[in-house]
Amino acid sequence: MVCALAGSPAQAASGGLLRLAHLSPDSPAVDLTVTPADGGAPVITLPGVHYGTVSGHRELPPGGYTVTVRRAEADPGGPPVLSASVDLTAGGARTVAVTGPFAGLDLAVVDDDLSPPPPGSARVRVVAAAASAPELDVAVAGGGPLAAGLRFGSAGAPAPVPAGAGTLQITGDEVSLEVPVEFAAGSVYSVLVLDRVGGGLTVRPVLDAAGAAVVPSGGVAAGAGGAAGRSPLPGLMVLAALVVLGALVVPRRRR
Repeated sequence: MVCALAGSPAQAASGGLLRLAHLSPDSPAVDLTVTPADGGAPVITLPGVHYGTVSGHRELPPGGYTVTVRRAEADPGGPPVLSASVDLTAGGARTVAVTGPFAGLDLAVVDDDLSPPPPGSARVRVVAAAASAPELDVAVAGGGPLAAGLRFGSAGAPAPVPAGAGTLQITGDEVSLEVPVEFAAGSVYSVLVLDRVGGGLTVRPVLDAAGAAVVPSGGVAAGAGGAAGRSPLPGLMVLAALVVLGALVVPRRRR
C-alpha cells in the first residue's frame, strides 16, 4: 500500500509537515488517524495501513495533534489501541511510526531533518525495522559506518555520504548483505531494513527530501526485493522517491 499525501518545499512551508509509518513486523494492518489536539474532524485518515508502509508528508497548520492507532476496520468511535501527541511548528517536519513487536507496540515521534546536506553529498539514516535482525552494522563500502550495533526498533543518526553510486554493506547475526545504491546529491534518505515475507530481509530506501529540500508527495510500501540468510540482495537502486524514524517516544495511552 502506498499512501500519497501532498508534499511541499520544506523550507517554504508555512505550516508543519507530518507523515505516518507502520514499522511493526508482526502487527496486522491498522487504521491511522490524525486529529487536532483541541478536537474537531480528522485532518489525516489512512485506513488499512500495512507493515512497511510510509506515507508522504502532509502540511498542517502549526499546533498540537493526536495520532491514534486502531485495528483495520475497527469502529472509529471506539477506543484506540495507541495514541500519541505531536506538536508541529512552522517549517518543521516530524514522523510518527508504529514500531516494535505487537506485544510491545509503541508510537515513536521524531523530528525529520530535511535541510540540504553538504554540497556533493546526500544524508542517510538507517532504520532497523526487522525483528529477525535484532542488531545490525551498516556502512557504505569505502566510507564510514552509518550505524553500529543498531537494534531492532531504533534508528541510526543521519550521516552524510558521497553522492553517486555505491554499495551498502549490512552485517549482523547470520546476515551479510551488499546492496548497490545511488544517492542523489542534495537529497535526504532513510534506509529501512525490514522483514521479508517468507523469511530473510528486504532493504527499502526512502527519499525523505529531494534536492533543494523538496519533500516527496508520496510514500513507498515494502515488499519488493530482498534477500534471505547470507545471500546478497538483488541490485536495488535508491530512486528519487522515499522515512525518517528515530527512537524519541512521546507519551501515549494504550488500551
